[in-house]
Amino acid sequence: MNTPPAKKVNYDESKIQTLSSLAHIRLRTGMYIGRLGDGSSYEDGIYILIKEVIDNSIDEFIEGYGKKIDIYVDDERVIVRDFGRGIPLGKVIDCISKINTGGKFNSDVFQFSVGLNGVGTKAVNALSSHFYVKSIRDGKFKEATYSKGVFVSEGDGETDEVNGTYTEFVPDREIFDDFVFNQDFIKKRLWYYAYLNRGLKLYINDEKITSSGGLLDLLTEQVEYPLYEPIYYSSKTLEFVFSHIDSYGESYYSFVNGQYTNDGGTHQAAFREAILKAINEFGKKQYDAKDVRDGIVGAIAIKVKNPIFESQTKNKLGNTEIKSKIVSEVKNFLIDFFYKNHETSEAIFMKIDLNERIRKELRSVQKEAKELSKRTSIRIPKLRDCKYHLNDIPTQKNKDKWRGEESIVFLTEGDSAAGSMISSRDVSTQAIFALRGKPLNVHGMKRDAIYKNEEYYNITKAMNIEDGIDNLRYAKIVLATDSDPDGLHIRNLLLTFFLQFYESLVLKGHIYILETPLFRVRNKKDTLYCYNDTEKDKALKKLGKAAEITRFKGLGEISPKEFGQFIGKNMRLVQVSVEHIKDIAETLQFYMGKNTPERKQFIMDNLDQVVEMAEI
Repeated sequence: MNTPPAKKVNYDESKIQTLSSLAHIRLRTGMYIGRLGDGSSYEDGIYILIKEVIDNSIDEFIEGYGKKIDIYVDDERVIVRDFGRGIPLGKVIDCISKINTGGKFNSDVFQFSVGLNGVGTKAVNALSSHFYVKSIRDGKFKEATYSKGVFVSEGDGETDEVNGTYTEFVPDREIFDDFVFNQDFIKKRLWYYAYLNRGLKLYINDEKITSSGGLLDLLTEQVEYPLYEPIYYSSKTLEFVFSHIDSYGESYYSFVNGQYTNDGGTHQAAFREAILKAINEFGKKQYDAKDVRDGIVGAIAIKVKNPIFESQTKNKLGNTEIKSKIVSEVKNFLIDFFYKNHETSEAIFMKIDLNERIRKELRSVQKEAKELSKRTSIRIPKLRDCKYHLNDIPTQKNKDKWRGEESIVFLTEGDSAAGSMISSRDVSTQAIFALRGKPLNVHGMKRDAIYKNEEYYNITKAMNIEDGIDNLRYAKIVLATDSDPDGLHIRNLLLTFFLQFYESLVLKGHIYILETPLFRVRNKKDTLYCYNDTEKDKALKKLGKAAEITRFKGLGEISPKEFGQFIGKNMRLVQVSVEHIKDIAETLQFYMGKNTPERKQFIMDNLDQVVEMAEI
């Protein structure tokens, strides 16, 4: 049967459109704030909106105006009041509605600003169902109100209020469907602001957040038992701190002009390089980089006049010209520090020597594992790979490198669940790794456990993380297990593996949990999928008590035809996060260590909830 030709549409002058600045933001939201989300992830759009408003207030503090910022967040409304200079009254409307308009282009006024593109507040305006701003300067004010980027009203007059800017907005639920603010995510971002701006007082719903020690406070908060007193340095444009801990891998917190750069960038790379060079020069030996860095927890913050970020959400710094200066400044300080602090330098070199011994002990085990892998199969067993990967390098033939940022690998239990996912996945960006059963509990084990266990070794190979996470192949690692006790146990075992040996994957926000429906409720006309009892009750109310209810006991019971929607556009993911590095060891010991009376008592205290879950 021949398909009829598509109807031709004349492409002429009438088809050319010019959108207003705010209309373009609403049409191409991802260009301006990245992901949308529903508030369940730290990087979701509603938190980017809050950040964009607070960034302006932080810039005022950096320039020496306004030591206090008041923030209020309820179920859907956000209020930010700073006590800086206030937006120049004659430019209030331009600054909140016209892209590429703002004071941040003038380096005489803002030397080290986060917001350089004149977009941030305009994006908040365009993406809010209600947006109101009021600027107060020297006894006068100017105010303006918008809705979904459309002008509503303005006003001006005299006031006795203190100078500053008041901003109020409600994210538009047409764009951010069913969002919920997570107060912990907001507080985490505010603490970063506090660490980077010593003396600034932030109030979130009247709770005070402030820091007097800067990055030293951040590290102290994160690490409970450093192997030596953290090494701290601060100058006008550079601040850093680091120490080693008794752990695997390396973890860094990096910032540019007060902005947390989750994916690092040239400043973080320079910091790592400088530490290695300083230790090599002081120790008069070329140490292996892994031996030096394994166990490091550090933070670096820099101020740059013209930062270049890889996206509007500013997760990774791209300035290459700053690298040599950072390397030189960090290295010179550290070498001098090592000479003056023998106890600390001895502790560092003891840790390096320990790392070297462990690495050499692993060599034979690694070699054996690699040889076995070669004999078993050229390809990784149980992996159905995707086309694009996070670390792809663009070429003339492959210009879709950035699709690698969408890449996902699902770790799922058994061939049954994997079968449904393989049939319904997007082969360009979604990979499937089928587990063979319950993985090994590696809590308390050494790193050789990875190489002695075929399952874990294949996981590290599939993700390319054997030598660290710098070459990670997938942007998201999604644990897709059943919601029954066995599935939850497998999920915990996988989380233990990542937290034990690759905690940076969790700290950098790469680990997620897939939520799939527990119930299918349908009648002859409609089918609704429900993720909990509340949704099931609503579905029954809508479709009638006579509707058929199916309880999915496992992912394998969901047909491929149905499964596609649960890993497609409306996929529900919960990001795994850790508030403090120091919490990891204690949490793993409690839940995954040898059975203890405390854990038994915890189970007994929560038995009612366990019974309720079993009855679902």
